[in-house]
Amino acid sequence: MNPNKPTLTYIPIPNIETHTEIEPTHFNLRSTRHRKPIWATQPGSGFACVSVTAKRGEFEREFEPSSAQLLQHPLALVGLIPKDAALFAAGAIAGAAAKTVTAPLDRIKLLMQTHGVRVGQESAKKAIGFFEAITMVGKEEGIKGYWKGNLPQVIRIIPYSAVQLCSYEIYKKLFRGKDDELSVLGRLAAGACAGMTSTLVTYPLDVLRLRLAVEPGYRTMSQVALGMLREEGIASFYNGLAPSLISIAPYIAVNFCIFDLVKKSLPEKYQKRPETSLVTALMSATLATLTCYPLDTVRRQMQMRGTPYNTVLDAIPGIIARDGLIGLYRGFVPNCLKNLPNSSIRLTTFDTVKSLIAASEKEYQRIVEENRRKAKLGSESAN
Repeated sequence: MNPNKPTLTYIPIPNIETHTEIEPTHFNLRSTRHRKPIWATQPGSGFACVSVTAKRGEFEREFEPSSAQLLQHPLALVGLIPKDAALFAAGAIAGAAAKTVTAPLDRIKLLMQTHGVRVGQESAKKAIGFFEAITMVGKEEGIKGYWKGNLPQVIRIIPYSAVQLCSYEIYKKLFRGKDDELSVLGRLAAGACAGMTSTLVTYPLDVLRLRLAVEPGYRTMSQVALGMLREEGIASFYNGLAPSLISIAPYIAVNFCIFDLVKKSLPEKYQKRPETSLVTALMSATLATLTCYPLDTVRRQMQMRGTPYNTVLDAIPGIIARDGLIGLYRGFVPNCLKNLPNSSIRLTTFDTVKSLIAASEKEYQRIVEENRRKAKLGSESAN
């Protein structure tokens, strides 16, 4: 062995659980910097001691809460669920509930947005009013008609909402600066990426839901899907994807960014209150909807069968020429009535569940620490 090179020797310690059997051994260490290593600068024998500890979770198994403790402290039960799984489930449930409650308004909005394309250029009446659309659906299809297309919407919104909310948390970590702080630009980028990720994953279901909601003759998702494949090809499932990505990116970016920034600017005692989340979510959703709604109208008209538009640049002047500037905001009122509570429910529920998860983790750790103290006192009294 070269005496001029430092050597690290390690041996297994009794009563410490390891993943693999470790035999007493040694190996040479090399300096990775172009400067004199610290062990060569210290006077004496050239001996150094390195202390290594395992991750906290390695020792927690011994002090895990018992079944009786979990029954006494049910909040700690949530701590057993992996955090990512809990956040995914929270986003999915919140999204499904919000969409089902607001489904009638969503159907009315879609009918108003696509009326001009559906009736064709020969019709003198190229627009349909809010109350007229409500009455028309009730007369022609009954109460169930207001929820037509809701099943594919719920099927879509479960992964959509879950992916969007969870990926936003992941993107926020990716866009943190060197000081581990997230700038306004970083929040906007995280929101935009989260919106585009969730849209890309679930877009075919969004097209199916639109066709089922506004085109006559279809009764089930399978009929719509088979008809589209047979008559228009697989590419029809991605009609309007470009304006969807363009519209969702700024919408989610503005929505999530304003929500985070307003919550962060409030005094700490108000930040964790559900009503604070609700009001903040309403404010952020309103500003985001007002800014990005025209692109949503373009997207819907490009998704229609027989649409005259191939690109966003075709659609915007075409809609304005046919319906005027107001045509870009057709269905804005029912969209606001639908979207504001929808977005508020999602963000508020997700924010509340995040607080619940944090509280459950603290409760779980408190029980672990308590069990550890009791075990330590027991061993000391036995000695």
